[in-house]
Amino acid sequence: MNQDSAHHGPPPSCPAHGRIGLYTSEFGADPDGHYAALRQYGSSAPVEMAPGVEAELVTGYAAALHILQNPATFVRDSRRWRALAEGRVPEDSPALAMMAYRPNALFSDGLEHSRLRQVVTDTLATVDPHELDRHVQQVATYLIDQFCGGSETDLLVDYAMQLPLLVYSELFGCTADIGDRVIYGISGIFAGGADAEHANKVLGEALYELVKLKRRSPGRDITSRMLQHGAGLSDDEMVNQLVTLLSGGTAPLASLISTGTALLLGDDRYAGTHFLVEEAIQEVLWRHAPIANYAVHYPVQDVEVDGRVLRADEPVVISFAAANTDPAVVGNSSHHLRGRSHLAFGAGPHVCPAKDPAILIGRTAIEALLTRLTDVELAVGMRQLSWQPTPWGKTLTALPVRFTPVPRSPKRSSEMPAAAPAATPAAQAPAAQPARGGKRWTSFLNWLKGV
Repeated sequence: MNQDSAHHGPPPSCPAHGRIGLYTSEFGADPDGHYAALRQYGSSAPVEMAPGVEAELVTGYAAALHILQNPATFVRDSRRWRALAEGRVPEDSPALAMMAYRPNALFSDGLEHSRLRQVVTDTLATVDPHELDRHVQQVATYLIDQFCGGSETDLLVDYAMQLPLLVYSELFGCTADIGDRVIYGISGIFAGGADAEHANKVLGEALYELVKLKRRSPGRDITSRMLQHGAGLSDDEMVNQLVTLLSGGTAPLASLISTGTALLLGDDRYAGTHFLVEEAIQEVLWRHAPIANYAVHYPVQDVEVDGRVLRADEPVVISFAAANTDPAVVGNSSHHLRGRSHLAFGAGPHVCPAKDPAILIGRTAIEALLTRLTDVELAVGMRQLSWQPTPWGKTLTALPVRFTPVPRSPKRSSEMPAAAPAATPAAQAPAAQPARGGKRWTSFLNWLKGV
């Protein structure tokens, strides 16, 4: 995972120095090598985010920071996307779930962005970190109980991917049925591929149901508090705000948890020091940014950045992964990893408002795992771990481990979180549920109740 790139020219996926596809298996096998090759263009380079979806990828730290901090020149409203308006983007492109306009803070600018973002920041400020920590501990206990009686498991699938989804389902007040569909939808959107469009539809329908439910019967959850905010968000605005909060807080957290755990278990620098969790998290944020390539901007006019012309109304994607590993910033020292000037959470007016809860969830999840499975170790060598071929995030394909079996924990229904909704009978699951854990939220609620 820490190999230096051996690339000295454009990689094979870049014939005649054309656009590099960030969705290919070659990119997934060696993202850092591709970033190294892309840097030969300068601070940005031409790429494809999906077949037929062209963009300029910003790989330089200084250039990325400049764009993130200059919202007057680089806007986020993707209704400016020229290729999409002209019909040059495939209608079924998996990139649309990530890049197409939604009426939320992520795709807004100016006063509208301020109005929508204030709802998020005010609501997140009401989340009690102690309650959040307690709920993460509960979810961690539940998930570990599912595999602790064996001697091996894939921590990516059975722990890291599921924990954020279950934590967020509770925070946002999902019933059993809605929570199952939200989890399916978010998983499908971030994975991309053929199911992205269907997953996006399932997620939208589930969130509309959630918003209507919370208007009728508000609770002590984020959805209810957002609805009660003085900004008076419409149903459409609520749903699209929730899409950003849920998708931006689940898949990246799965990456943070799994990659941080991998470092602690397999990197010699952490050998025998499993509980340097905070250091491992900071290294992930610097060297393996969970949201690898996103924050799509559109120049309001042609503008030159470090010798490359960024065309008006054409997507400019920030590579947080490449910017954080820019040789101009990293140099030959790892000292920079101790600082927090990384761009993993963005910068400027769109900086992630949930970075503190995200780090809390990641840290608690890793600590709970290592406390319970005291002798857990990687089942393969560190260099055998690989990355998923997706442009948006940097996520392992698997995290196989082995450990000595431990007893399941006693289930105590008295620990049911006060904010958690009562379980309701689950409706028919979507036709394309994930192969493992199709009704994960229902199962967790039943576990809490001792069913």
